Amino acid sequence: MKRKERTHSEDPIYEVSSSSTTPHVGDYEGGTKRPNGNDYEVFLSFRGKDTRKGFTDYLYTSLVDTGIHVFRDDNELRVGEEIGTELLYNIAQSTISIPIISENYASSKWCLHELAQMLKCKRSKGQIVLPIFYKVQPSHLKRGLGDAINAHKENLNEMVVKEWEEALKEVGSLKGWESEKIENGFSTKSLHEGALVKIVVTKVLSELKGTFQLIVPQQLIGIDNRIEDIISMIDAKFNGTWIIGIYGMGGIGKTTLAKSLYNKFSGQFEYRSFVADCREAYQHEGIKCLQKQLISSLGSPCNVSNVDEGIYLIKSRFAHKKALIFLDDIDDSAHLKYLVDRGWFKAGSIVIITTRNKDVLGQASAYHMYQLNEFSLNQSLILFSRYAFQKDSPPSDYEDISRDVVSTTRGLPLALEVIGSFLCRKRENKVPHEKVQEKLKISYEALDYEEQQIFLDIACLFIGSCKQNPTYMWDACDFFPKKGIEVLSLMSLIKIGKNGELLMHDQLRDLRREIVRLENPNEPQERSRFKLKSMHFILYQLVSSHHSKLMVHNVSKLQGTKKIEALSLGKCSKGKRYTSQQFKELTNLRFLQVDGANFTGEFQSLLPKLRWLQWKECPSDFTVTNFHLKKLVVLDLSNSAISKDWGGWVPLKKATKLKVLNLTDCQSLKRTPDLSTFKRLEILNLAFCENREELHPSIGDIKTLVSLDVNGCEKLEELPIGISRMVELRDLDIQDTNIQDIPISSDCLMKLQCLSLLHCKLSRLPEFLGSLVSLTELDIRGLAIEELPESIGTIKELKVIIAYDCLDLVHIPSSIGNLASLQRLDLGGCRSLTEIPDSIGNLASLVKLNLGGTLITKLPESIGNL
Repeated sequence: MKRKERTHSEDPIYEVSSSSTTPHVGDYEGGTKRPNGNDYEVFLSFRGKDTRKGFTDYLYTSLVDTGIHVFRDDNELRVGEEIGTELLYNIAQSTISIPIISENYASSKWCLHELAQMLKCKRSKGQIVLPIFYKVQPSHLKRGLGDAINAHKENLNEMVVKEWEEALKEVGSLKGWESEKIENGFSTKSLHEGALVKIVVTKVLSELKGTFQLIVPQQLIGIDNRIEDIISMIDAKFNGTWIIGIYGMGGIGKTTLAKSLYNKFSGQFEYRSFVADCREAYQHEGIKCLQKQLISSLGSPCNVSNVDEGIYLIKSRFAHKKALIFLDDIDDSAHLKYLVDRGWFKAGSIVIITTRNKDVLGQASAYHMYQLNEFSLNQSLILFSRYAFQKDSPPSDYEDISRDVVSTTRGLPLALEVIGSFLCRKRENKVPHEKVQEKLKISYEALDYEEQQIFLDIACLFIGSCKQNPTYMWDACDFFPKKGIEVLSLMSLIKIGKNGELLMHDQLRDLRREIVRLENPNEPQERSRFKLKSMHFILYQLVSSHHSKLMVHNVSKLQGTKKIEALSLGKCSKGKRYTSQQFKELTNLRFLQVDGANFTGEFQSLLPKLRWLQWKECPSDFTVTNFHLKKLVVLDLSNSAISKDWGGWVPLKKATKLKVLNLTDCQSLKRTPDLSTFKRLEILNLAFCENREELHPSIGDIKTLVSLDVNGCEKLEELPIGISRMVELRDLDIQDTNIQDIPISSDCLMKLQCLSLLHCKLSRLPEFLGSLVSLTELDIRGLAIEELPESIGTIKELKVIIAYDCLDLVHIPSSIGNLASLQRLDLGGCRSLTEIPDSIGNLASLVKLNLGGTLITKLPESIGNL
């Protein structure tokens, strides 16, 4: 079952660009560009009966294991005389074609069609063709394989035959590989197939070096000179492993420079590894995670049970391989001893390390340490002007003032981006002249009070979280989140990920610590915001007023002032029991995280302003009295041992303003409790409760519900009848359940946008489907349906249909051509599907069509309209 993971990039990318550029989160962890859809890197052409189960399979597997996107046609039985349009397309879109010329290659019309197409692409667009002559000689192609062509002449026109003959002649003149050298009828030299495959894979990797580039902006400022400075220090005669370190403050562009350097070297290495965000990965998952990433980069996954095993695997896997390795954002030299040693790698290997701490590189015995300094005044002015004025230089009447502002940033790229974005939004004649306190604080101080609170909440609590749930809390606190998030985004203080997650550069995250520290540098207890770490808990105090005090008498007692608004005890609180007395003074608390803890005592009138309670791993016993959280809007009880008879349900029903209820992974909750008092509930997450058998009928009375998720409730067989009254529902996820019917009439669910039915037990799609006028995404993967209904063509907003692995699907209605908004149609693995309607050519917005694994042998002519 799927779990979302958060990703993070240490450095922003600074370029001469009219808009802010963010790291490409969607790329694999090494940041390599991968082909999209059916754009393959390598196309294999071969005669099945000669080599399919032997040499070709070995070569295909070796290429794929190296991470190369390879097309291999697995269709044994051909229908008709003409080569399929999809096959021609795959050849044209491939970077490299490899024809495996064997004894019976030319006896196949399809092989000859493919060969002719490859050579056309070579001539017209420079495609690389790397032939392998498998137990045949190139010099004998025209005579030996040419005889096979004569057998085709009877049924083909003369032009086609001539084209094939020329193709065989041309491919025989190309530089390729011969599995055997034959003289006077005898084999004089034979390459073992394993050795030949290794040679081919190495050559393909070398040719594809442009594809295996880490993603960096196209227009970088001053990057070429820095790369040349580093390269000039490398002695090609050095017989060992080069360790190159790049150090500098956070946000200055170390990762971008290192990626560019990595790309410069990558073509010289068959083995490459990029381990991203080492500091953050270590904090979340430990050193074994980093070792696993480093080893897995060689093409095969591995499990690391302990750090010593990880060291052994690194040494054994890399000992005889000249490798290029990039370790991004190492902050502790102790971590390096588990990842890198000059003696572990073959001579000529290069290790690139980025860090904020120069001492890390010294202890790692780096041969070359390169300090990345701030931008020059001219470089800074270009970058600032791009963000502030959308051009390379400021307007004449802003030139002096811009130079003053740029000089105060001291060349820090992140400060230039943030301040430039701020001024672009304000468009005022007056810009800040005072020095930028610690580079970034000026933009924070320009925020309204509510925007500051949202910024600090994100920095302390919600980096990587979806913005939806915090928005409910901020709205309940009158922080105007829609405006606040927009302002923070425009000022480049935060970024919104493609899935709606809140992202923030770590330099900005560290800013909130400095904001608090400067209030009273000498007496931490007198600061308005206080962060305390201990073995037992972490506390954040997020308030805007000054001089509040936090008193911690010991790790088992907690007392606080009325100023504390957000308290995160996290996993440090697991197994602890907190008394009502400890929360008596926390009258302004609006966020509380107490994972795995419990409460005891009388809570009457306590926590009157609490809006968010995260109580994961909540125990089954409930002894607290009068636990009435009347202003609560977000309640997270995921991974808890609670049941429908849990004692906490009765007092929590007083939370009539609740908007979000998360009961994910509550395995003891076989039946949901009565939820009828939650009249304002919008998000109900019941996913992955594998033992849940029933939903309480009261769910049908929640007319405000926007999202209902029962994904992974494998024993759930039906939805309550009342679901028909959920007129606000936009997201319904019933995948991986035993639900066989959706009791919804055609006059409801008019706002439904996303319907996920993946692997549920529906044998046909519901009749109301055509009435879902707002539906944008339909996921029906794995359903045992035979056809898509004709009514599907009426869903004008539909953008995505995922019908992957619908094994019984045999019919696509012609009405599908009416879906003017459709961008993605995935029919991969629908092994019973033999054709698609001609109306497919009407889908002007379609950008991705997957027909892999179907029985479709010929595409309609209208496909050319796409």
